[in-house]
Amino acid sequence: MAEVSKAVLITGCSSGIGQATAERLVGRGWTVYATARRPEAIADLEQRGCRTLALDVNDEESMRTAVGEVEEREGAVGALVNNAGYSQSGAVETVPLDQVRQQFETNVFGLVRMCQLVLPGMRRQGYGRIVNVSSMGGRLTFPGGGFYHATKHAVEAISDALRFEVAGFGVGVAIIEPGLIITGFGDVAAGSVDGTSEGDPTYAEFNAAVAQTTKETYEGGPLVRLGGGPETVARAIEKAISARRPRTRYKVTPSARLALGARRLLPDRAWDMAMRSQFPQPRG
Repeated sequence: MAEVSKAVLITGCSSGIGQATAERLVGRGWTVYATARRPEAIADLEQRGCRTLALDVNDEESMRTAVGEVEEREGAVGALVNNAGYSQSGAVETVPLDQVRQQFETNVFGLVRMCQLVLPGMRRQGYGRIVNVSSMGGRLTFPGGGFYHATKHAVEAISDALRFEVAGFGVGVAIIEPGLIITGFGDVAAGSVDGTSEGDPTYAEFNAAVAQTTKETYEGGPLVRLGGGPETVARAIEKAISARRPRTRYKVTPSARLALGARRLLPDRAWDMAMRSQFPQPRG
């Protein structure tokens, strides 16, 4: 019987969680294919022992080429870590639809297409692991983050369906649900609000508060003590790809466990009341 490939393909490795995961796995003996839109952004990972590839989850040819290269070298992708993603913030009425579509293209459709591309090889060898990086925001929603949360809710639903559909082929699917992770993610999320209220002051105060709250949360707010660095997520990802029977969900950091516990216990109106203590509610 041919040897089963356990080579790991990771999307979005230029910084944060993807970079930390690639570093951890290659340091612990895994064959790691680290990817990013610009290969020069991950040159340091190549020096650490990773094999690096260009991969843009918004580009079909790029995704096909990267998966094909891993399969040519290894026979199959043994584990796929869908990490690429970002946060688009702003009141629902104010975010231009092209930005909404881009959010879904990256966070959802790119993830789905990567799963579709690696699964035939995983099925052929009778083994595989798919790890989808979601968020605690896949099971709760903060004001001003409707579109980002929508993408992560979609990742949760797709992963749940996929887990059932591919288990009989020896493929395990796990969801990673990070809470507050101290990376550049917060700056990108806060910056994504810029321009969403141009020409209409209705939501200007609200959008500004969303950006400020996001920035402060990642830069020393009280929740920082309940958060963690990207290495905490990397550890959970390794557990998911190593386990004989991966857990369906891995909550990462106390902030995720606390927030998800609170959301589970609070009725919708009580949750809304709690949110009003953190965000100004737009009014006429």
